[in-house]
Amino acid sequence: MKTTHFISLAAALFGAACLSVRAEAPNTLTDAEKAAGWQLLWDGKTLNGWVGEKNGCKTPPTKGWKIEDGVLTVLPRSGVRGKKLPKEQAALGGGGDLVTVKDYRDFELSVDFRLTKAANSGIKYFYNQKLFKGTCEEYQILHEAHPDSTKGRDGKCRRVASLYDMIPANAEPYVKPLGEWNTAKIVSKGTHVEHWLNGRKVIEYERGSEEFRAIVAKSKYVKNQKPGEHWGEAPTGRIKLQDHTDSTVSFRNIKIREL
Repeated sequence: MKTTHFISLAAALFGAACLSVRAEAPNTLTDAEKAAGWQLLWDGKTLNGWVGEKNGCKTPPTKGWKIEDGVLTVLPRSGVRGKKLPKEQAALGGGGDLVTVKDYRDFELSVDFRLTKAANSGIKYFYNQKLFKGTCEEYQILHEAHPDSTKGRDGKCRRVASLYDMIPANAEPYVKPLGEWNTAKIVSKGTHVEHWLNGRKVIEYERGSEEFRAIVAKSKYVKNQKPGEHWGEAPTGRIKLQDHTDSTVSFRNIKIREL
C-alpha cells in the first residue's frame, strides 16, 4: 500500500472514530459526563421523575405531552392569539407545566429545545408551589413571531434566553433556524446565575443583589411577594417545562448536575 493511501485510510478511520464519539445518541450520557456528575433528568421514554402542576404535582399529566422517538413535545390546546384549533387537535393539549419531583439548589442544567413558528415556552427554576404564588425565574424559550416577543418592560425581556420579564438576553443572533435543535444551559451556584444559548453566555445576574431586587420591583412579579419576602430568592426549587397552551415545542437531552 502506498504511503499516501495509508495516510488517507488512517485519516478516514480517525474521522469515523471522531464522528462516532460526537454522535452520541440523544438522552444518553458519555462516560466523561457521568464522571463529572451529570444525570439524565428525562429518560427519553417515560415521565418518570416528573409530575404535572395542574394536578398538584402529584402524578404526571395524562395528556398534553407527547413522547416519540426520544423527543418530548408539549402540545397546544389553542392557537397563537387565541385562535381556535380543530377540536380533535385541541383535545390533545392542555397538560399544563411539567415539574421535576426533586428540588435543586446549586446546579448546571442543559436542555435541547426545538421551536416551531411563533412557539412560546420556558424553562423555569426554583419553583415552589408555596412561594410567590407559584411563580419563579424563567429561561424564556420563544420564536420571534410570537406576539410576546415585543411585550414586557422594554420590549426585549421576553425574548429567547432572557430571564423572562426581567433581563434581556439579546440572543436572537445565536438561535438556530426553525426545525434545528438549540441548547439552553442554566448555571446556578450560590447567588450567581447564568443563562447560555448554544455555547454562548447571554445573561448573568446575582439573586438577592440590590440590582436584582430593583429589577424585580419593575417586573410583573413584584405583586407576588408578601411583605418581608423577596421574589426570586427561594433557596431551593424544582425545574419546570412550560406549557404555554398555544405552542408546540420539543425537548430532549435534559440533564443536570448538582454543584
